[in-house]
Amino acid sequence: MVRVVLLVLAQVAAGAGAWGSLRPPECADVNGRATNPWERAKSPELRRYCDLVASASSKLAGTAAMAAAALDTAREADALLPGRAAPLVLEGRALAFLGKLDEAYAAFTRGADRDPRALDDPLALVAWARVLARTGHVGPATEAYRALMPRASTLSTAERASAAVEAGLLAFARGPAGLDDAASALREGMRDAQDDVQGVAVLALALALDRRGDADEARVLLVNRARGDPRAVLSAPRGKEVLAVAPGEGPALSALALESGDPASAKEDWDTYVEGAPSGPWAAHARAHLTDLARRSSRRRGR
Repeated sequence: MVRVVLLVLAQVAAGAGAWGSLRPPECADVNGRATNPWERAKSPELRRYCDLVASASSKLAGTAAMAAAALDTAREADALLPGRAAPLVLEGRALAFLGKLDEAYAAFTRGADRDPRALDDPLALVAWARVLARTGHVGPATEAYRALMPRASTLSTAERASAAVEAGLLAFARGPAGLDDAASALREGMRDAQDDVQGVAVLALALALDRRGDADEARVLLVNRARGDPRAVLSAPRGKEVLAVAPGEGPALSALALESGDPASAKEDWDTYVEGAPSGPWAAHARAHLTDLARRSSRRRGR
């Protein structure tokens, strides 16, 4: 499956654009326009199928109940006209919305196997990127976010900001080689976000800067832009949502922000981070912060 994922991402990044309009190719004429009523009338099953696909897509903009309805509609479309990619991609999006990530991964992969261009649309691509990240497919998820970001302008501002912050958080997994990409994506997310996602972006950008060796810039950013207890930001619904692509980074995000005002809690969070990833690319960075906190504590006791 991972080989299929990487092949699809290569084709998406190359810009295969038959799916850019949210309309699958079987529901459009050769010029990319909606199939005219006369053509659709010649194929009642195709007409019904296209109506079902459009209905499922529209329902995905609503509540969990509507997403469940979209799932049923997508499966009805797949049963009516088997072998098409669009219903499976819609099924994957609905399952992802409902938190059924393993099922969503399977549906997306089957859809991409039928037609790699099915994931070219930004709404499908952002959902798939999140599913990949949250199911532990970090490499393919990184490629999915890389393919998404140049075309994210068609997403809503809030969705675009979330995607940028998620891309930045995921880039940490690449170690030092990912820091420039992380900082760039996180700056974009910090600029566009309007809610707790902006708070996560500030914490994550400060961490990226600190890991890159720009500790002074990281401190200035935290002083000027961080607000309140970082753990509250990270545990808020929107904060948890974006952090879900890289949950292990949570303790490091809060630890760095807590160092100046609550060193004891900062130490606890750095310890938690190291315990969670003792041989990860940033374990040495976390241990260096623990050493510095111990040194400062010793100096305070010696006064």
